[in-house]
Amino acid sequence: MSGEQAARTVSGEGDAAPSSFSTYQAGGTTPEIRLTVALVLVARRWRALLDERLRPIEQSSARMEAMSAIMNAEGPNAQIDIAKRLRIEGPTMTRMVDSLSADGLVERRQAPHDRRTNFLSLTPRGEEVLERIFATAEPLRARLLAGLSEEQMEQMNQLLDLLLARLDEGLPEQEKQG
Repeated sequence: MSGEQAARTVSGEGDAAPSSFSTYQAGGTTPEIRLTVALVLVARRWRALLDERLRPIEQSSARMEAMSAIMNAEGPNAQIDIAKRLRIEGPTMTRMVDSLSADGLVERRQAPHDRRTNFLSLTPRGEEVLERIFATAEPLRARLLAGLSEEQMEQMNQLLDLLLARLDEGLPEQEKQG
């Protein structure tokens, strides 16, 4: 099979459609490419702007995410469960908790029946700092979402929840329809 043939997908009628790479390489795009690129760029730009605003108070969006997840976790807040909720690796979470603990924002408690498990909680100082982070983030969030209706935001939330669930499942293969 030639490189050009390999770069094409075959439709049910035998017509060859260019692959997304071929389309992009030729300067074109598809709704699928635009959407996935936009998701990456929006997330990256949001984090960069938020981090810029949080830098003067010596905080970051990553710290905000970790402390928020710890505060909102139900039941005992096992460190590994918080890492899974944030979709980060255990060592990454450990480094974050080390930093937050050193700053007096989070405390670790060893699980009573499992020395390998740490339970996490925000300290009173951690709650104060997180409240300050939210106060910094709120005007940015309001400007970002200005003009969007509740219905539009809910639709976007549903779509993003669906995409995240698919990613969490490892993007299982689509079943072929008869």
